[in-house]
Order: sequence, then C-alpha cells, then structure tokens
Amino acid sequence: MELGLYTFGDLVRHPKTGKSVSATERMRQMLEMAVIADEAGLDILGVGEHHGLKFVNSATATTLSAMAAITKRIRLTSATTLLSTADPVRTFQEFATADLVSEGRIELIFGRGAFTDNFSLFGFDTKDYDALFMEKLKLFEQLNTSEQVSWQGRFRAPLDHAEIAPRPAQPKLPVWIGAGSPASVARAASMGYPVAIPVLGGSLPGYAQTANLYQQTWEQSGYARQDLRLAVFSHLHVTGTSQETVNDFYPYYSAYLEPLYKQAMPKAHYHSMLSPYGSLIAGSPQQVIDKLLYLKENMGLTRYVGQIDIGGQDFTDVIKGVELFAGKVVPVIRSN
Repeated sequence: MELGLYTFGDLVRHPKTGKSVSATERMRQMLEMAVIADEAGLDILGVGEHHGLKFVNSATATTLSAMAAITKRIRLTSATTLLSTADPVRTFQEFATADLVSEGRIELIFGRGAFTDNFSLFGFDTKDYDALFMEKLKLFEQLNTSEQVSWQGRFRAPLDHAEIAPRPAQPKLPVWIGAGSPASVARAASMGYPVAIPVLGGSLPGYAQTANLYQQTWEQSGYARQDLRLAVFSHLHVTGTSQETVNDFYPYYSAYLEPLYKQAMPKAHYHSMLSPYGSLIAGSPQQVIDKLLYLKENMGLTRYVGQIDIGGQDFTDVIKGVELFAGKVVPVIRSN
C-alpha cells in the first residue's frame, strides 16, 4: 500500500494567538513539507484546489511544478482538480508541463468538488454540475491519448485536428476519480478509473461498504482484479501519545472545520471521530496504525494519503507529525 500526505495550504488563524501566516510563508511550508516527505521515503504527496482567501493554492499544477523541481522520487498528485470548471486542454498542458519538470512523477485526481464557489468564479452554472464533469472528463481522455484531437461538445469551442502539446514524460498522465457517494464510486469503477474516496465524517465500516461496491462494480464491468486501485484521503494527526491528540489537537481541528459547523466543533463530535471506527485518523502511532490496517483489510486499499497540516498549527508541530508518520507508522503498514 502506498502511503503519503496531502495539503490544501489552508490559511486558518492560529486558534491561540489569532494570527495567520502570510501566503508566502504558507507556500514555503508546503514546499518544505514536500522535500521532507520525499526524503522520508513517502510514496505520494497531493495538493488540493480551493478558490477562497482562506487557502493559498488555487493553481495546483504550478505548485506541483515547484515541488517537482526540489524533490527527487516522490510522486505528486492533485487532490483534487475541479475539472467541471476548468478547460481540459489547458489543464492537460499545465499538468503535462509539471510532468516534464518532475521527469514523470505527476498524477491527477479529478473531482466535482464539495463546494460550488468555483462555478460562479469561472462563469458556469451549477445546474450543469454533472454534465460539465462528464463531458470534460471524456475530452481529457482524448487529450491524454492523442497528439492531435478533433472534438465537439456543449461547453467549450470545438477542436479540429488541434495539436495538444506538450506531451508528458509519461506515456499518459495517470488519472484518478475523487468520489464519495455510492453512485459516483460505481460510475468510476464502470469506466475503469482508479478511485480516491474522501473519508471525512461518518464511520470506517460505512466507507468499507462503499469500497466493496467499487470492487464489485469493477469486476462486473470486466476489469481485472489485480488492476484495481483504491485510495483513501483523510485528515491525519500523529502524536507521541493518544492523550496529546485528545488534549492538544482539538482547537486546531475545530478552527479548520468552523466553516462547516458555523461555530466551534462540538467536543462530542471530536471524540466520536477519534473513536476506533471514527473517520479521523489520529492519535498515537499505534492508534493510527490500527485504523490504517482496518482500512487496508476492509477496503482493499492500495493507497492512503493524509492531510496533516490542518488548522493553523505551528509548522514545527506539523513536521513532528510527518516524522512520526514516516518513522513509526509507515514501516509497520508496509510490513503487513
């Protein structure tokens, strides 16, 4: 099972000091985390896309290119790219360029997104939410396999033997689908795409059921079992002891989720998420190991990626968490 980290580059104010780092400093932290993850031997690093002032990253391919230039072996992926409101041609060009910089280490996860602020920003209508995604996904498939493309659809100008350049270092850019609902997961499986499931809320057994649906649909669609690839993305926090997570992480996690709760996160919800089958992968190294092994055994995971730099934490504490994850958790998961 591949193991790694992802970041959204959030600019949440520190819950104790009320201060937030600058966008410049936050970007520096993200680049430093990429180097540390690479040197620690992690397999994958992802960068998410947001378009509000509380996040520093909206141009994922640019950020991945910067990370590619200062790392050596770690694979780099979007997490996710909001394809519905993007131009597939430009998206392909940008990520192909990043792939050239990385010498073949770039991947994409396409998703429709949990938020819709990008629709008005780029002049699209949310009533076309799914139609936009499917049309652009199918166009990207052509761009990814052909140097010249002729195409016509509803949402962009047609292409007539258009030259699609540059071509990536890899034969094709690896594409995953970010999907959470049973219908979305089943559709991704029927189309032969690897899927990345966000584990955010709910219980781990519930996500295991969704993963089982993906596996069943994959095989029923005629794809080989050995070709199946399934990832989980979740929030992650690793401390030396479980009590450190219980006592110290709550203010940061509550600050990060405040837009969702519209107030401080109820502590009962926090403790429920920390429970053995809760969705927050957090606690001591052994607690994190136990949850990841549960996911591996019950979901058939081939990849786990955790968001570890959440809620305005001091970056020194984030790095301690990365080191614990890479040094104490990853070796055990890889040996099982």
